[in-house]
Amino acid sequence: MPIDYEKEYDNRARVPEHPAIFERWNAETAAYRAQSPGAQLGISYGPSPRQTIDLFPGKPAAAVAPLAMFIHGGWWRALDPKMFSQMAKGANAHGVTVAVVGYDLAPTVSIATIIEQMRAACLLLWRTHKKRIMVYGHSAGGHLAACMAATRWKALDPDAPDDLVPAAYAISGVFDLAPLTKISVNADLKLTDKTAHDVSPLYWKVPTGRKLDAVVGGIESAEFLRQSRIIADGWRQSGAQTRYEEIAGTNHFTVLDPLTDPDSAMTRRVVELAKQTQAIAV
Repeated sequence: MPIDYEKEYDNRARVPEHPAIFERWNAETAAYRAQSPGAQLGISYGPSPRQTIDLFPGKPAAAVAPLAMFIHGGWWRALDPKMFSQMAKGANAHGVTVAVVGYDLAPTVSIATIIEQMRAACLLLWRTHKKRIMVYGHSAGGHLAACMAATRWKALDPDAPDDLVPAAYAISGVFDLAPLTKISVNADLKLTDKTAHDVSPLYWKVPTGRKLDAVVGGIESAEFLRQSRIIADGWRQSGAQTRYEEIAGTNHFTVLDPLTDPDSAMTRRVVELAKQTQAIAV
């Protein structure tokens, strides 16, 4: 039976209570921003208003703190980074400094351009902090996190370590974008068969030793489960260190909730990857 890609990838239809979840996120992010007087908000890394970084220091703040970067989702075409400040909360409680980044949205820009913007954000963080970065992200942000882990950074900046992003934690990502050419969201993404392949990290040559956790909600669609499995399997065969995990009982949106809990298994894993990243000699 043919796969109904529209249904498989329409997370808002699959989770009809998503407006209430978004409302909760807005309340949580406002509360966390209010509780973070030491945060540096609205750091610019590029010319457009959405190219910003909100930096939340670990608690207690320390010059030697691990550095992580969180990338939000929204199909590369929706949502705002200010909705996701609370995703720094769990890691912050373990002393990890977290940069929550924004990017321009489709159809104003292409996914290829968004990838380049995320690279620019990482390079700004490197130049200002001289630390390697563990990148984690959700949905479109999971895709972008994988892209950062697969990047050879010296080709972009000879002063940066080639493994500037040695590890990524991708939550409910899409890594083979070919199915998206068949659904209505492509009216904004404007992917062709070729450009979908070009921006699919599943097909990129991944430097040996990079780490990727591909994590997905246990009650997400079969396609989202498949997407995380194929990146974990494919990259492992290319020499990366990968893990696949389903978070039981969570959908495409509630899968993020553990990041706000300092004691959750998800937070502990993100912190572990961030500390491993910090331990690599500069």
